[in-house]
Amino acid sequence: MALGRRPGPHRSRARRPPGVARDGVRVLLELPGRFFTAYKHLADERPDLVLHLGDYQYEGAGNGTGRQHHGPETRTLANYRQRHAQYKTDPDLQAAHAAAPWLVVWDDHEMENNYADEVPERPADQPGHMERRAAAYRAYYENMPLRRTSVPSGPDLQLFRRIQWGQLASFHMLDTRQYRSDQACNDGYKDCPAAADPARSLPGMEQEEWLVDGFRNSDARWDILGQQVFFGRRDNNPEAATTVSMDAWDGYPASRDRITQAWVDAEVRNPVVLTGDVHAHWASEITQDFDDPAAPVVGSELITSSISSGGDGYDDPDGAHPWAAWNPNLKFWTNLRGYVSTTITEDAMVADFKCVRQVTVAGSPVFTRAQFTIEDGVRGLNRTADNPLPSARFAPPSDEQVIRDTIREETHAE
Repeated sequence: MALGRRPGPHRSRARRPPGVARDGVRVLLELPGRFFTAYKHLADERPDLVLHLGDYQYEGAGNGTGRQHHGPETRTLANYRQRHAQYKTDPDLQAAHAAAPWLVVWDDHEMENNYADEVPERPADQPGHMERRAAAYRAYYENMPLRRTSVPSGPDLQLFRRIQWGQLASFHMLDTRQYRSDQACNDGYKDCPAAADPARSLPGMEQEEWLVDGFRNSDARWDILGQQVFFGRRDNNPEAATTVSMDAWDGYPASRDRITQAWVDAEVRNPVVLTGDVHAHWASEITQDFDDPAAPVVGSELITSSISSGGDGYDDPDGAHPWAAWNPNLKFWTNLRGYVSTTITEDAMVADFKCVRQVTVAGSPVFTRAQFTIEDGVRGLNRTADNPLPSARFAPPSDEQVIRDTIREETHAE
């Protein structure tokens, strides 16, 4: 990875001052009927680095007209290659790829929704699952910026890796699909005691050990986890014991506890988790024990919205999701599309939550909905700017509808 702006293909680059990096965090494309305008704005910023945290494409079938998927649901190597090729015809996505180097990891839709290692989403799809995974991984390697260390071997691909940005930052890029334990209690949002089994792991035990070793050996100012699914607590029902997503870290609490305790024990200076998956902007603090309201804050999580998935969306003027009333770690939310743009220095990480008002119309302008600052050596989030949309056109529906929309977008349930 190289520091510096990229003025354009085949042109010289102007170096940034040492110790300063601008990093764009991007995730979640969905072609049908929507525009990737956020990628044009990303490219215009000329970031030093783009992190793409999964769901680069979607596997569903389309009718091939307009901005619709070509071909059937992706199952074969030819299907996956066609889908990658179609997405890369988009000029805004092309501009984003040309603007800066990318660090990429997949989530689930590069293959199929909510698969877990060797277990497909639907039991009926078990025959042929590993062949489908091999095809998806091969196409992903062929079409994404990965090194030769990631050349796939059948249904396996070495994706998790660690990238150093001098002594400023260490990027621990995780794979939370290929090795995970199956989702407990048949997935979804559940109150599921079985999810807490300490033998269960989201990244897999080997990857957990690799990450812990990285914490112990790090001398970076900022240790950044680039990964896919929500890390912090999001209990969706104040009346139930703990009703949380079985697909996220909430569904693997012992695995999460081991990782947070590891960075506490290693005295990691500034742990920050970067997340995608959930089709909305969120900001969350990470506590040492989400079951204890008095537990100390030990890290921060910045969750980027989708580029287009979920449609135009809406914005709450307070920036508060209804769940924040009983999940005090949740500090911000908006259901608009966009990306997170961060500036990382020795003194602070400043995160701008960038949004476009519409994705169903090309060329929508971008604005900074909120800004959070994480100060060096200080745990937790500090909101330093807040710019809600003034128009009632983008006002949120009722709390009940917001919650239904949130769960639908994350579980693909109708």
